Amino acid sequence: MRLIRTNLHVDEVMPKIKELVDALYMKVPAGVGCKGFVQIEKEEFNEVMLKGAQWAVDKGMGWPSDVENIESNGRIPQADITKVSEKAIKRGLNQIGTLGSGNHYLEIQVVRDGNIFDEEAAKAFGITGPGQVVIMVHCGSRGFGHQIGTDYLKLFLDVMPKYGIEIVDRELACAPFNSPEGQDYYKAMACAANMAFANRQVITHRIREVFSRIFNKTAEEMDMKLVYDVAHNIAKLEKHKVDGVEKELLVHRKGATRAFGPSRHAELPEAYKKVGQPIILGGSMETGSYLLVGTDGADETFASTAHGAGRTMSRAAAKRQIDGAELQKDMEKRGIYVHGTSMKGLAEEAGKAYKDIETVVDSLEAAGITRRVVALKPIGNVKG
Repeated sequence: MRLIRTNLHVDEVMPKIKELVDALYMKVPAGVGCKGFVQIEKEEFNEVMLKGAQWAVDKGMGWPSDVENIESNGRIPQADITKVSEKAIKRGLNQIGTLGSGNHYLEIQVVRDGNIFDEEAAKAFGITGPGQVVIMVHCGSRGFGHQIGTDYLKLFLDVMPKYGIEIVDRELACAPFNSPEGQDYYKAMACAANMAFANRQVITHRIREVFSRIFNKTAEEMDMKLVYDVAHNIAKLEKHKVDGVEKELLVHRKGATRAFGPSRHAELPEAYKKVGQPIILGGSMETGSYLLVGTDGADETFASTAHGAGRTMSRAAAKRQIDGAELQKDMEKRGIYVHGTSMKGLAEEAGKAYKDIETVVDSLEAAGITRRVVALKPIGNVKG
């Protein structure tokens, strides 16, 4: 997840929302199998796997300050390109700068009136008042990461017997972290994470280009700074206290995201050290999303929180119950312009297919692991 702020107000953006969303749809390819505009050879893709977001910034597709506002500075250091298959590399080569499909999206959002809950944190994140326009991006490592997962799933199924591991579902195939196979997978997964950081960085560059053209201002003039970029669905080596003793742990965040509080200030950008880490919690394209902040109470969950609202309805059920074309028309009447790759894809992502975002945020606050900063409502969406 990635959130980019602007100094634009909803009143100046709404008259151009269709033009803006359609231009973003053209500039940031979406959908199954979509290919990006960034054409590179395998040798340069090796750099992507190793450098992450910094690769894109070095190529002029970003600002130096962007890297400071990315989890782990947009690079997992354990990446080892020799642990990635040729098939995975072939799939990833032409997917940099693409959204993909499923629940991936690029959404233009507005700060809701009366919904800035933590003024100190909001100010630190550059959120100044109601009506302010921001852009949220949700996407990952595309087919590249998927292929890496597929490759190692097959390998783990073969080696589990020698480690005495039995499972009830093939999708749970695994190997001990310190085994040769476990280490190989972790190093390959780091390559996928770095590609995902680079992918979102290139998308950010495209977003700035589109906004600059539509509003005839530079991205700097529109204060299009990266608020934060935080990973979902990743395993990371981190230090946490267990029974009062600090240990290095492998923290799996599947359906979860990082939530460092102020006490983890050494690992936070300078501007966020006093308030904690921004958390970008996606809701649905109909109901809106939240910007939260991590708390020291999240130590109870190894500095982890929910990564989104979560589904209440399967994709198949959503397609049976919801007409995508009707949904698109209804959303436009309510001031949300969505441009998707298919009507079935829109049906899958209807608001009623997801949990109530307010209930989810309430539960996170009640647990003491995150705190509301600002509520966001959608006005435009590019849907994969």
